[in-house]
Amino acid sequence: MGVKETKTKIETASKNKERSAIPPSPNPGKAVPTMKLFLSKIREVLQAVLPIVAIVLLLHATLTPLTALQLERFLLGAFCIIAGLSIFLHGIDFSISMIGKAMGRTFSKTANLILLAGAGLALGFIISIAEPDLHILAGQVERLTAGTVSKWSIILVVSLGIAALLALGLIRIVRNIVLHKLLIGLYAVVFILALSASDEFLAIAFDASGATTGAMTVPFIMSMALGVTLLRKDNIAANTEGFGLIGVVSVGPIIAILLMDLFAAVSVTAPDTPINKLKTASLLAPFLEKIPIVAEEVLFALLPITLIFLLMQRYSFRLSRRNVSWIIYGLLLTYIGLFLFLLGAQGGFMEVGRTIGFNVASLDNKLYLLVISFVLGLVTVLAEPAVHVLTHQIEDITNGAVKRNAVKAVLSLGIGTAVALAMLRIIFPQIQLWHYLLPGYLIALTLTFFVPKIFVGIAFDSGGVASGPMTATFILSFVQGAASAMAEDNLLSESFGMIALVAMTPIIAVQVLGLIYKLRAERNNGNGIQNNSEKE
Repeated sequence: MGVKETKTKIETASKNKERSAIPPSPNPGKAVPTMKLFLSKIREVLQAVLPIVAIVLLLHATLTPLTALQLERFLLGAFCIIAGLSIFLHGIDFSISMIGKAMGRTFSKTANLILLAGAGLALGFIISIAEPDLHILAGQVERLTAGTVSKWSIILVVSLGIAALLALGLIRIVRNIVLHKLLIGLYAVVFILALSASDEFLAIAFDASGATTGAMTVPFIMSMALGVTLLRKDNIAANTEGFGLIGVVSVGPIIAILLMDLFAAVSVTAPDTPINKLKTASLLAPFLEKIPIVAEEVLFALLPITLIFLLMQRYSFRLSRRNVSWIIYGLLLTYIGLFLFLLGAQGGFMEVGRTIGFNVASLDNKLYLLVISFVLGLVTVLAEPAVHVLTHQIEDITNGAVKRNAVKAVLSLGIGTAVALAMLRIIFPQIQLWHYLLPGYLIALTLTFFVPKIFVGIAFDSGGVASGPMTATFILSFVQGAASAMAEDNLLSESFGMIALVAMTPIIAVQVLGLIYKLRAERNNGNGIQNNSEKE
């Protein structure tokens, strides 16, 4: 395919993207398509959760038998997660995504950088507070620091980081700042701050980066990027510059947590309670205890974005009454789904994950721990809905030259390896997290000079989306359980860092694929994409 033909295709994609920036108008009379959408969400969630359930049942029957109560709590928690995540993802389509597109459409009408930056700050902070993966991680931090570092302090600090970098990322798109140069500058700041960071906060900071860009944040940010790219006069550039915003935003939590460690000087204390012991003999007790707490937290998380939407609708959006009704309906579904998801995760799902991690790590043969960790990473990434979207995206951009199955295979092996490396760090405490992160990110940043620029954006975006709900819940709990069985003085630092490795691996893997594609295209006299994507 020649340059002219490729340019035409990209311009057509840009026009389609501009039309898609206008919020859709769901037809309340079409109940069947709506039900089909919901059923598709259920299938996605089942693909993500059932592999974990199958592995737990296999381990229960072989290496690490669970008590009947533990197994019942796990299955009840899994049911709540499946129901909650399905409802949540369905509600997002009718609420957060539509609000994000409306925001993007509003931004596309103005080039005022002050207004754009202010909106990015406010919306980034508000939407991050509602991210379920961040709530899970912050709760884990609070539990493992025995309350020394509160859940809401982590949520607020991380949300500030998201807000600042979202504003910067939006300005980058409008001002045509080269993505890889901005990323190198941001990670230079990260490495400087990391020099004086404690081991505990270094691990938490990089984990927060992967956990924050989840099911709530990603569709909203991508919708905003879609609208802001319409400010670009160059259709070809506009089609590619939207990629990379999630990658830029992902740096915000790292810098925010490292600054928190630098200026707050918080001393942390690990809990004394054994991690593999149940606190109560009642099946429903953990769930009933969490109901009022989770209900209040979810209400507090979703209330700001709801109020912002109503305010913008009055003064800017002017959406039809039908669209407003669907958005309110979607926000209600989002509340119910997020409530059930967090209730299931905190009530029994993560507790069993910690127990199994503890029991497997207590076995004499540590090879079991490495193999199970690798398999967990392998099957989890294969089932993540965001990974399916990413692989389709890459195949479309390369006109089929890079097959999605090849991308999935590389990502699966890479993330399986990342989880195994996290366990290796627990087995051998002398291995520090920065031993992985420093060379890994140096490789990732070096590759940005050699791969097609569109792959740079996709790669750093994929680092944010690869760590999904199952990574933030079960696998993180599994790692923490193993750390509690083996770690001595470094329980907190060894309990975190896994999400950081999972977020780093796709950045390298996707760029390597981009480099392979570039070399293959050059051998075939080029098919035009790298020439177009190299334009700054």
